[in-house]
Amino acid sequence: MDRGTERGTPPSRGAGSGAPPEPADSGRVPLAVVVVDRAGLVSHWSSGARRLFGVPKDEAIGRPAIDLLPVSGALPDIDDGPPYEEYAPDDGLGPGLGTSLDGGLGYPAAGRARLTVPERDGTHGLAPSGCGRNRVDVLWWAYPLVGPGSERLLVLAADAEALHQPDRDDGPLVPQRIAPGFALHTDFPGAEDLARRLPEILPSMSVGQSARIVAQMLELGYPVLEFSQNDRVPVTPDWGVARRVERRARRERAARAAAAGRPLPEDADDEGEDLEYVAVRERLEFLNEVSGKIGTSLDLTRTIGEVSRAVVPRFTDVAGTYLREQVVAGEGFPDGVPDTTTMWHRVALEHTDEPGRWDDVVPVGEAMPFPAHTPFFQCMTSGEPVLVPRISEQLGHAIASQFEKRDIRPLITGRSMLVVPLKARNVVLGFMILLRHPERAEFNDMDRVTGAELAARAGLVLDNARMYTYQESVAETLQDSMLPHIPPRMAGCDIATRYLPGTLLGRVGGDWFDSVKLPGARTALVVGDVMGHGLNSAAMMGQLRTAVQTMAALDLPPAQLLRNLDDLAQRLGDSYLATCLYAVYDPIASELHLANAGHIPPVLVRADGGRSELLTLPTGAPIGVGGVPFEAVRVRVAPGDRLVMCTDGLVEMRGVDIGVGLATLCESAAHPAASMDDACDTIIRALNTSGGRKDDVALLMARLNGIAPDDVAEWTFPLAPAQVGRARAVIREQLRAWGLARLADPAELMVSEVVTNAVRHSHGRPVALRLVRGDALLCEVDDDDHELPTLLSAGPGDEFGRGLSVVSALAREWGTSRNAVGKSVWFELALPGR
Repeated sequence: MDRGTERGTPPSRGAGSGAPPEPADSGRVPLAVVVVDRAGLVSHWSSGARRLFGVPKDEAIGRPAIDLLPVSGALPDIDDGPPYEEYAPDDGLGPGLGTSLDGGLGYPAAGRARLTVPERDGTHGLAPSGCGRNRVDVLWWAYPLVGPGSERLLVLAADAEALHQPDRDDGPLVPQRIAPGFALHTDFPGAEDLARRLPEILPSMSVGQSARIVAQMLELGYPVLEFSQNDRVPVTPDWGVARRVERRARRERAARAAAAGRPLPEDADDEGEDLEYVAVRERLEFLNEVSGKIGTSLDLTRTIGEVSRAVVPRFTDVAGTYLREQVVAGEGFPDGVPDTTTMWHRVALEHTDEPGRWDDVVPVGEAMPFPAHTPFFQCMTSGEPVLVPRISEQLGHAIASQFEKRDIRPLITGRSMLVVPLKARNVVLGFMILLRHPERAEFNDMDRVTGAELAARAGLVLDNARMYTYQESVAETLQDSMLPHIPPRMAGCDIATRYLPGTLLGRVGGDWFDSVKLPGARTALVVGDVMGHGLNSAAMMGQLRTAVQTMAALDLPPAQLLRNLDDLAQRLGDSYLATCLYAVYDPIASELHLANAGHIPPVLVRADGGRSELLTLPTGAPIGVGGVPFEAVRVRVAPGDRLVMCTDGLVEMRGVDIGVGLATLCESAAHPAASMDDACDTIIRALNTSGGRKDDVALLMARLNGIAPDDVAEWTFPLAPAQVGRARAVIREQLRAWGLARLADPAELMVSEVVTNAVRHSHGRPVALRLVRGDALLCEVDDDDHELPTLLSAGPGDEFGRGLSVVSALAREWGTSRNAVGKSVWFELALPGR
């Protein structure tokens, strides 16, 4: 600091050279200090202010501050160009310095400005008019002062350009974006010690005066340099790095000069007012290096490993990372402050000791709580770093008591320890335990600040990974809940499915498959693909799948179903786009009825010879486009044929035409397999060799077994009440012929009720009765009345309403649906032994 005597101005730092400022001695940047009294006059002008603004102290004291800090209007002897450029529009630094100098602000302000200052001549005076000017990029902090003294404003300033001056070949040492700001001094561990040094930057005044000003500074906000949103450096006369050799050399030079009667060296009074920039540089280099090593992915496990490996061995010799149980489990954000019951999972351990030394004592994956008397509990509850210069025998014993029968004391006693919290949004997600070998320098206050900054960056990275993992888990749970659990056997067919989440563009997508039981022993087979990824696609997939199930249960023809689905998607929103392939398999007629909405075609593998072919279907437009008709085709099939339906994620490969993928699909689908599951796996292996899919995959394979004619019996009955008895008789006779006499009684009773209703409500067309033997016994009754019957609650005196109640009580399943001529009522009975 200025000790009350001007000692000269270093030519390399003055304005007279006309060249860009060189780095300060030993990489330190001078800090200018100016005090303005209540009359607006300068009452203190430090040597740093002399060098920064080019005005000697004796010329500055007593002059209006607004003249010496040219923030409005040009200096009298400089008449070309604007003298001042405010950086506030870019950095959001608030009101200009001129407002503070005029006394217009009652609160602290900070900013960055480019000031025009006069060049200097060799006598430390102002150069003659027209000799030139210098532009200085200044970072400034202004503190309004109150109290009994005459001081009204304290201004601190630093040369921003000096911070960008490289002193080695790899360029500037700090980022180009530097902004001044304020922070609570409690934001920085060890700030109490820094606060004790603040009087060094104040002018020579009484202890009471300096203490009063320092107290106001700490209350208004500690001066900091902000290099990024999370990287702040406190402005302090001594950053905690011992530069004893350099300081001793300066003192020796000053002593020799005094003994010889020569002027004191230019740097003799710089010690108190300089920023310890070398320490800042080293710290920023380390933090920038660590930042480049962590957060390379959103995978939580990988991120945890990156954080641990980034600090060993440069900053510490041992790094153990602990996370809260909810974070490890991928659950929501942890609530509340941790306590002695909170479980902490050891998720990573890096060290420089011999391999295996730590593995048995503190294995990764262990979960444990921590008692209140430990430094770990203090860190997790306060959210602040905890520094233990050396772990004593007593503390080592207290820590070791947590590890039951394992003796951890030889690993930790005598080492220096720093515990730093991993926080995000003011919630402690975990903490890191950092240990240094006894022969290494202890952790100090600067290390504590560095560790806190490191943990802050790591905490944000871990929280990003945690949120991604949590959202991914939510989306996958949502998608899993929406994907159906299809039974492996339906009427006349066997089904196998596969779903594979994407691995590149977001694991959750909108692919789905489904199967729906239809009247007449038919089965609807569906595969769809919602465009896009993420929760929105998964939610839309659920809506479309539900709609398809509902409309399929109404037995809509395939083309009409896709038409209705397209209308629904347009009503839901413009962003709803999807492809869909809908097929109805009739095992009795041995026929497929298919319609396509922009989906890739299915593959049909023929049982006779294993030939495979892509079915030629009208492509149609994707669901949601609107205004495009859909067409359906019928394809004859034989028992044993296989139908393969999939989404485009299976056949699309990077840099390869989709035709190649479709050809591979045909070839792999025709490959002989022992089971349906093996057949699906063969296809997946053949098409999943690109090293990562960008899209999710849905695959559905159906073996079309058919139903033999001998397992189907059909009758028609005229509209006469006497025909109900005939229906009961043919049912009993047929079941005996099939060896299912045990089902005759319940089947006969239910057929009697359903046929009676059909005869009563039909409009002239004969009643049709069909019996199908498959995995279950299916009975269907058709008539020409379009009104569907409903289940009623019949009272003791009611004449009608009991028929469907009987069916509902005796049948395994039953239902009603409309068809082309009227309606169908069906029920199923389980076969004996099934």
